[in-house]
Amino acid sequence: MTKVRWGILSTADIAQTQVIPAIHRANNAEVVAIASRGDKVYKVAQALQIPRAYESYDELLLDAEVDAIYIPLPNDMHKEWSMKAASCGKHVLCEKPVVLAEQDLEDILDAFKKNDKVFMEAFMYQFHPQHARVKEILASGEIGQVKLYKSSHSFLFENREGNIRMDAKKGGGVLWDLGCYSLHAMQHLLDEEVVSMSFKAQFDKEAGVDVTTCGIVELTNDVMAIIDCSFNMVGRNEYEIVGTKGSVKVKNAFRPDVFGGDAQILVTKGATERIEYVQGDIYKLEIEYFSNKVQDGTSLDDQHAASRKTTKLLVQAYASLKDA
Repeated sequence: MTKVRWGILSTADIAQTQVIPAIHRANNAEVVAIASRGDKVYKVAQALQIPRAYESYDELLLDAEVDAIYIPLPNDMHKEWSMKAASCGKHVLCEKPVVLAEQDLEDILDAFKKNDKVFMEAFMYQFHPQHARVKEILASGEIGQVKLYKSSHSFLFENREGNIRMDAKKGGGVLWDLGCYSLHAMQHLLDEEVVSMSFKAQFDKEAGVDVTTCGIVELTNDVMAIIDCSFNMVGRNEYEIVGTKGSVKVKNAFRPDVFGGDAQILVTKGATERIEYVQGDIYKLEIEYFSNKVQDGTSLDDQHAASRKTTKLLVQAYASLKDA
């Protein structure tokens, strides 16, 4: 099988611990190069068995033997390096949130269309098969008409000094970092449109970023959503969908990889409960999905539509914080 040749634009932790190992596990992909600003890149390349290392991002983009680029840079750098990659004829998988403004996303998508290359925002959670199973349960009518979506995502963020999550200029803040998952999943799972939304937050006084944020979203067909995210709480990454006849809850919704890829779907109807167990390797599945798109050239319009909606909602949510 011909494999898509990947270059990694940064030695960020998520690249080293999650994405590069996933590319090694993938059936249709291989890592051929990595870049960072400084000579530390050589040690990383050696440790992760990557053939070529560069001390600048531009050098990697000029490597003719690289087909696709993975970008795990700070949020405020996503547009710049995605656009540069497109101009160099590379496909791009870019970490979420892909941009901090709606027009920036349009500029990126236009650049990739112009250069006939593939672009996707890296919401890896969606590739776990548990979510497809949840959609099947909803479509079956087992829990009746959906009335409520609840999602929580948090972790106790202790070593904050110097971390980009605490840098407002770089797109820091818990809503950008964690809340984006809940908003993305809301659209991924439900066929409803947002009517209105209102968020409130607690801010870190020194950094000026939100560290705990809660919101209420009104959707079409009388569906409501409650979303919370925090850097100040115990780790949670879950959603629950409540209907007129029952409910379905997914406990390890966004990071099942932390538990070896295991997921549990709890379906409740009155006094009856059942648990369905689903297994999946989200980062491997994401890499294989994207690499297939690179190879067969099929449309990613559905992914782009989701990115547009998520970006719009995040911008509106932050605007509502300012109005609160």
